[in-house]
Amino acid sequence: MNEVEVLDVARDTMMTMLVVSAPILLVGLIVGLTISIFQTLTHIQEMTLTFIPKIVAVFGAAILFMPWMLRQLTDLNNRLMDKIVGLG
Repeated sequence: MNEVEVLDVARDTMMTMLVVSAPILLVGLIVGLTISIFQTLTHIQEMTLTFIPKIVAVFGAAILFMPWMLRQLTDLNNRLMDKIVGLG
């Protein structure tokens, strides 16, 4: 395996990591921004108010997107195994 193939595998792995984590991170971001705007408008400055809705939203997003995330990771694994088999 030469440098080009190693960089290709690293790039593919990092891109898959970004794509798989994006939905959950975006849900957390949107919920956090919504709660922050609500706190600003109502002058409620409770620090713990953001934690429970964010945890519930991220957990729900993880359950909702889990089949798609698993498919993406399985595809990555299959591509990596094909490269390993191609070496021998």
